[in-house]
Amino acid sequence: MRLTETADVWWKNAVIYCLDVETFFDTDGDGRGDLRGVCQRIDHLAELGVTCLWLMPFCPTPDRDDGYDITDFYGVDNRLGSHGDLVELITLARDRGIRVMADLVVNHTSDKHPWFQSARASRESPYRGWYVWRDEPPPDADKGIVFPGEETSLWQYDEEAGQYYLHRFHRYQPDLDIANRDVREEIERVVGFWSELGLSGFRVDAVPFLIDTAGAQDAADLPDPHDYLRDLRASLQRRHGQSILLGEVNLPYPDVRRFFGDEDGDELTMCFDFIGMQRLYLSLARNDPAELVKALRDRPDPPEEAQWGTFVRNHDELTLDKLSEEERQEVFDAFGPEKRMQIYGRGLRRRLPPMLDNDPARLRMVYSLLFSLPGTPVLFYGEEIGMGENLAAEGRNAVRTPMQWTADPAGGFSTADPSRLPVPMVEGELGPENVNVAAQRRDPESLFNWMKLLVLRYRECPEFSWGSCTILETGVRSVFAHRSDYEDGTVVAVHNFAPEPVRVRLAVAGSAVGVRAIDLLETSTADVREDGVLSLDLAPYGCRWLRIVHPGDRYLV
Repeated sequence: MRLTETADVWWKNAVIYCLDVETFFDTDGDGRGDLRGVCQRIDHLAELGVTCLWLMPFCPTPDRDDGYDITDFYGVDNRLGSHGDLVELITLARDRGIRVMADLVVNHTSDKHPWFQSARASRESPYRGWYVWRDEPPPDADKGIVFPGEETSLWQYDEEAGQYYLHRFHRYQPDLDIANRDVREEIERVVGFWSELGLSGFRVDAVPFLIDTAGAQDAADLPDPHDYLRDLRASLQRRHGQSILLGEVNLPYPDVRRFFGDEDGDELTMCFDFIGMQRLYLSLARNDPAELVKALRDRPDPPEEAQWGTFVRNHDELTLDKLSEEERQEVFDAFGPEKRMQIYGRGLRRRLPPMLDNDPARLRMVYSLLFSLPGTPVLFYGEEIGMGENLAAEGRNAVRTPMQWTADPAGGFSTADPSRLPVPMVEGELGPENVNVAAQRRDPESLFNWMKLLVLRYRECPEFSWGSCTILETGVRSVFAHRSDYEDGTVVAVHNFAPEPVRVRLAVAGSAVGVRAIDLLETSTADVREDGVLSLDLAPYGCRWLRIVHPGDRYLV
């Protein structure tokens, strides 16, 4: 295909990298990362091949929920920097071909937000209707709690207000009322403000909760809440046509499809594939790709210019909520058998390397899958070097530890005393003395250099994200193979989920003479038989990417 086709719809084959400013790099020695620190390390992202940087919340906050409890949607927390620092980061990133997007957390505010402080003070406050209030909680107030064990109700009584307010998350995060026109218009202003500063899009937090009007007593009389997503998308694209909305929508596939805007594709630009991620872990637990194959076959195609976001780790718990209890227990047994490794009864608070016993071959195979599956890969900071978790940290902070740049005790993250860091460093086998950027940059066999190769080849093979995916029969239970076709280009990816070597035969092309399969991850070439069949050897947890080349093709491989 012509690479020029990919430029306007850049998100379809982007490489998105998520980081928390607070734990990335500290430049002033206060123990907390800052925006200037991200600026100082922007060349690390450029070297890796990142094309879009996603910043977790950086707005002013009491920081009871890692910045997701916001007190000013237009501000920058002064502990992290200033608006000037943010614009400088956007400028530096743009100079290196990297777009910047940010979290949009507008389904709730902090209870310290001036809006809520005004709302609770008087029923006559102009902000009273910005939140959802009731004199008595509904009978099902304990249904749908997001954080079981931490909250017992979705409704909290406020002494000053004399009423209960809705909070789908923590009690210190009152929900905004999306049914209120003033709230909807304010969210559009927030999006417009940050877009004008140079952001290329937003990761929209908890989208189903954002547009849920069930808490309103007149919910049945309200317009379709999806209309608001359409309005938000239209407003954004009128101002910045190439900006995106990447939605956190953890629902069954048919329901997620609605959030794209069905065939019109006029709501979210991208949605995370939570189902595929969970099925992948079940497949890894079984050394059998069948569950992943099932997810890919069940997953609906997105609208033409929309895209799925694929990932193996994110900043929250690794949720397994869409698996059955028996399936979830299988994954727990394989990757998190201790209770302290689990969270909320539905997920894991671990990173991938310790779950896979830091097996280099298996790690490489999983990341090869991430970059070759149909969709846009999203990385969480530290994945490129194989960082682990610190289970001594509270809750989801176990995977939000400081970035490990060097072998220094604080991983080169900060010069402050370790007691001042926002989250304790990883310790032991995966601590900074053994896992860090500086060492891996110089090691040609490191995970970092493997990831660089995957990013490079992925960007050279837009068929993976733009093309149609066909799952190939392998005749071997442990092997997953698929081909991606777009226009006249074909790339085949093959992955062995088992710890034993295997040999497979794949139908990779039609009947033709002179067809070759050129390995994109190794320096080898195989001739395809005249009947289009290719025989292939795979090492334990082996992976291969093959470009199918016909006589006369002009690929630079």
